[in-house]
Formats: sequence, structure tokens, C-alpha cells
Amino acid sequence: MPQIELLNQETIDKIAAGEVIERPSSVVKELVENSIDAGANAVTVEIKEGGISFIRITDNGCGIEQKQIPLAFLRHSTSKIHSVEDLLTVKSLGFRGEALSSIAAVAQVELITKTPEEFSGTRYVIEGSKEMVVEEVGAPEGTTFLVRNLFFNTPARRKFLKSAQTEGGYIQDLMQRMILSHPDISFKFILNGQVRLQSSGNSKIKDIIYNIYGRDITGALLELCAENEFFSVNGYIGKPQIARGNRNFETYFINGRYIKSSLIAKAVEEAYKSFLMQHQYPFAVLYFSISSELLDINVHPTKMELRFSNQQQIYEELVEMIRLRLSQKELIPQVPVAEEKKKPVIPKIEHTIPEPFEKKRIENIKKEIQKDSPYMPRYEYREEQKEPVIEETVTYEQTSFLDKKSAARHKIIGQVFDTYWLVEFDEKLYIIDQHAAHEKVLYERLMRQLENKEHTSQRISPPVILTLSLLEEENLKKFLPHFEKIGYEIEHFGGNEYMISAVPGNMFGLGEKELFVSMLDSLENISENDMILEKVASMSCKAAVKGRNHLSYAEAERLIDELLTLENPYNCPHGRPTIISMTRYELEKKFKRIV
Repeated sequence: MPQIELLNQETIDKIAAGEVIERPSSVVKELVENSIDAGANAVTVEIKEGGISFIRITDNGCGIEQKQIPLAFLRHSTSKIHSVEDLLTVKSLGFRGEALSSIAAVAQVELITKTPEEFSGTRYVIEGSKEMVVEEVGAPEGTTFLVRNLFFNTPARRKFLKSAQTEGGYIQDLMQRMILSHPDISFKFILNGQVRLQSSGNSKIKDIIYNIYGRDITGALLELCAENEFFSVNGYIGKPQIARGNRNFETYFINGRYIKSSLIAKAVEEAYKSFLMQHQYPFAVLYFSISSELLDINVHPTKMELRFSNQQQIYEELVEMIRLRLSQKELIPQVPVAEEKKKPVIPKIEHTIPEPFEKKRIENIKKEIQKDSPYMPRYEYREEQKEPVIEETVTYEQTSFLDKKSAARHKIIGQVFDTYWLVEFDEKLYIIDQHAAHEKVLYERLMRQLENKEHTSQRISPPVILTLSLLEEENLKKFLPHFEKIGYEIEHFGGNEYMISAVPGNMFGLGEKELFVSMLDSLENISENDMILEKVASMSCKAAVKGRNHLSYAEAERLIDELLTLENPYNCPHGRPTIISMTRYELEKKFKRIV
């Protein structure tokens, strides 16, 4: 039987460190929060190699007395709380007393600090929880931490870190949140010798948003300021026009602390539901003030997750607040209207298909259709009992509709709902979804260009200027060769801005900036091998003519003709059917011509 033994202190410290210090950004978070709790109004963070090899954090706070320095590096030593009752009213950012102990357990740490009362400062070195040096030095008031070689004594954990640029991106995101959460503190973030972020500490949130996110986002903000019996909230939400493809632009603070709350995120997204397309997420920087009696912040070691005692009321109130703000007239964008050329009016076809059929959507058969199937779905209908019941079953038939030789016998009848084209051929009615068909045509066209190493570019004037975060910048650099292959011309424009001077020829005039930003958002967590197929499919989807967009008969004919040339024209790149069919027999049975 295995013997039960007590772990030694070194092993205990390393295990405990794993709960708090996951990566370099964890170190920066804990130490910057300590600086804020120390009353600093100026904090500088400098990192090299993504913070893996070097982190330096300097503040002008109150410092640490020399005699208390060794105590500060012991587990559960803290100046923030003194009893369990204090947990209910704690207002500081850090309070567990685990940060310095955890960092010192897995890194080489050097501390230089001085209090206003002391004549000289103290230099303290600790490596892997082992005290190395304690000496007096000249130093300004405040504290400087140097953290080198993170996880030097736990190589198994170090190898799970991502690239230096990715880890640096996490720290930049963290510093953005720190700047937003404490607008009264002057922050500076230096990455590999370059200043990437800097704030004045003038307490103006909109100035900070401008410095972090750029002009376009700042120009499309709605101020939110509301209060009820449960909480108060202020900050900014974005108009729908600046929605993004992921949640990275949703930032929430409670009582000055950055938090992750699925409750708040769901409430905000629910409020935007009727304003945004599916898989789009709003921009939000919101500051909540909630009584500490209604919160449990002691849920997670990183203190970024919390629980509410009155979740349902908070959810409902927040949804209503944001909906009300979004519904105001200020939301309507001012867009210059160009004089539009008159288009020929195509007579609409009156349809007398029963109402239940109108409610059927092509998506109902999505799961039944195999993407690479050489067959086409066909609908059959039957009636049962006293009430007419429409049941939809999908069968498949080998068809010659898309054979090139059959094109001459296609008879385009017209269009319904400005989306579906009706074509008569060989005793059958074919219904073509113009958006799905165009997606497939663009997808195949782009894939041929990639395979043949040829593309067309269209220059745009003025160029599009993008303000990117460090992680977005990393994704852009990683996938830039793929963007260039299909016709993009992109170059660095200084700082964190990039300029798009040319786009793929078939995407010219299709909201170049919004399209590119949406693509860039969707690149997160996608490997390079996946990129070409998946992102080309995404691009073809966004560039394709949409449902309810007008197409002339000639344009529809050209679209169908190009569809004929494809090896698999039956499904769009995402698996939805491009064409369905109905036989004359089925129609006549429906109209009771056949019993």
C-alpha cells in the first residue's frame, strides 16, 4: 500500500504557484495590482520576449519597509485583510497574499523598494523561493520588480507557453484593461524597447478608448449612464456598425476590478440581439458599481470571476438599459447618399404556394444533404386526415440540369422574394438560391486562383487604415502571405496601424474595411493549415450577392452558366444547398389535378 507523506515546502510552493501564475501576463497582473493598491499614480511595465525572459514593473507607490520584505514573500501574508469578516468588504485588487510567493517560486525575482520614511532603499533577490540577497541601495520612493526567466525551475510548464509575440499580446491586452480600469493612473507599457501603450491619467475614458482602439471606434460610441436599486453603470457601448467577430472588444469592470462575467456578457449581447447579425459581438467598455454585499469575489484564484446574489434582476435590468440606449435616434448613422442610376423594373411573379410552404426554409434540409453528393434534393408533398398537412421529405435524383448541353433548354421564369430564381427544365421546377450559388462560384474561383498562383488586385483610394491590437497584428503577420496571394496589398503604417492599399478584384466596393476586420477577427485560434480553405470560404460568403439584392435576368443567367462549370455545384462552401427541385407531378398533385 502506498505510504502517505507530507510534501516538502518547495513542491507545495510550486503547486500553489500554478494556481495563480499561469503565464507572464499573470505575473504582470498581480504586480500591477499591487502597485495600484500601494497608491501609485504612475506605473511602467516593460517586457522582453513576451515577458518570459524579462519583466520590469516600476511604480511610485508607498514602497515596502525593509523589515517586512521577507514576510511579503511568504504564502498568505497580506496587508489587505486581517480576518475572515474582511473578505466581505475588501476593496483592494489583491488580498490573498499569494502573488509574491507564487512568482518567487517559479522565477528569479529582484525587488528594489523604498518608503518615504526610510533614508535608503532595499534590494532583495529571491529565486525559486530561496532568499539570495538583502542589501541597502540608493533608490527613489516606490517599488521596482524585476522578474527573469519565468518557470526556469519548472520546464514542463514553460514549454506550454505560446510564442513570445502571443504572450506579449496577452500582456498588452491586460495593460489595455488596466488603463481602462484606472483612468486616473498614468501607465506606460514598453515591449522590446518600444512604447506600445501610454496614458496620461487624466481620467477621461474616451481619450483612453481613442488611444487604444483608434478613431473609427471612438467616433461610433454611445455613452451609457444608468442606475437602479441593484447597481449603477456608466461607460460606452458601440453602435452596431463597429461590431466585431469575437468578444475581445467587450470589457467590463465591477467596483474598479476587471472581471469576466458570463451573466453580464449574455445581458449585453441579448440587448444587441435585434441590432446585430448572428456571430457578431458589440463593443462595450462598462463600469459597474455594486454593493460588495451582493458579490462573491473569492470564487477564483485570479479574482476575475465572481458571483451575484441577485443574478436575474441584474440581467433583466441591464438588458433593458442597453436596449433603451440603442433604440434612441442618435443610433441612426448619417450616410452620404449618392445619386443612383435607375434600374429596369423586373415584374414580380405572383405565387400561390400555400402559406405553410412559405415558412419552410432551405436550412431544414441542411443536415440531410451531403456536401460532396452528386445529387440534388427534391421535395415531395402529401396530405393526411382532414387538415392538409405538408410533410417534407428529401430524396435524391441524378440530374442533367447543370450539364452544359442542357443550358439551352433552361427557361428562367423569374424570381421570388428577391432571393430565389425559378427555372423550368424537363418537367421540373428548379429553385436556385442566388446567395448560396454565388458563394459557391466565388469560392471555386478563388480556389483556382490559389492553385494556379494567380490573382487580381484592385487599388483603393483613399487606402483603408486599420488600428490593430498586438494579437491582431500577430495574426496579420502570420497570414499576410495568404492575404497577398488572393490580391491584398497591406503594409505597416506606423505604430499599431496598417494600411490596405489594394483588395481582391472581386471584393472591390464591398465594404473593404468591415470585410477585412471580420476576417481578421475570425483568424483567432485557427492554425495556418486550416486558413486557406476556411477563410476563402468565409470571404466568398461575405462578398457574395445577398438575398433580397436585385439581380437582372442577364446576371442570373451568367451566374447559372458559371455554376454549370463547377465539379460540385449542389452545395455552397458551408454545406447549404444551392438548388432544390420539384417535379410537375408534385405540383399537379398539390393543386389536386392528380388524385
